[in-house]
Amino acid sequence: MFDLTGRVAIVTGASRGIGRGIAVRLAARGATVVAASRGDHAAAAVAAIREAGGRADLASVDVTDAASVDAMVRAALERHERIDVLVNNAGIARDRLVLRMKRDDWDQVIATNLTAAFTCVQAVLKPMIKQRSGRIISVGSVVGQTGNAGQVNYAASKAGLVGLTKALAREVASRSITVNVVAPGLIATEMTDAIAEKAQDDWASRIPLGRIGTVDEVAAAVCFLASDEASYITGQVLAVNGGMYM
Repeated sequence: MFDLTGRVAIVTGASRGIGRGIAVRLAARGATVVAASRGDHAAAAVAAIREAGGRADLASVDVTDAASVDAMVRAALERHERIDVLVNNAGIARDRLVLRMKRDDWDQVIATNLTAAFTCVQAVLKPMIKQRSGRIISVGSVVGQTGNAGQVNYAASKAGLVGLTKALAREVASRSITVNVVAPGLIATEMTDAIAEKAQDDWASRIPLGRIGTVDEVAAAVCFLASDEASYITGQVLAVNGGMYM
């Protein structure tokens, strides 16, 4: 089930949290993973994959720089001759109420969370079209569906991924390329670990399943969409949020 043997997957923002979890899970299912992040920050993820017997390459990339993205994709093609899966996971947050938000806070979040996904898509699309197969999966957020005070930039970027996904899915469906979004809710990562326990309990009380989600639960959803079992699913938003938004 969800056998990805022989597939080559690029995961951006693979250094920690959800991105690292996705990279490790894809590799465990047999994929060769290109773990991409700034500098060598994804080295630990690559080491973990290799220690478990998986296959992974380290890729240094600035997703906001088209030339850097193109170089990463060219290197992956030269080494592996194909790209089967792109996971647009790289993202940042610059939270602030809109009246106090600086233009740079807006620009940086949109550039990293949305424009970079467009750049990565453009870079992988030609080889995917040539091989007449591919999976493009973007990591969105429940905030892109519900909105959240103090996160207009983040919410706009994640909502933008949904629009990008639905339009692109229509463009490339005839080439057997599927395009989907996985939209996590509140997930236990290094970021949520910094939240006070009382605040975490308060958040969990608002989630119908009564708990914060795990990185592995998000990664499992990505693996499903990357697999042959999801070959008839495209243009969709798969919510992994415990019922936080229905």
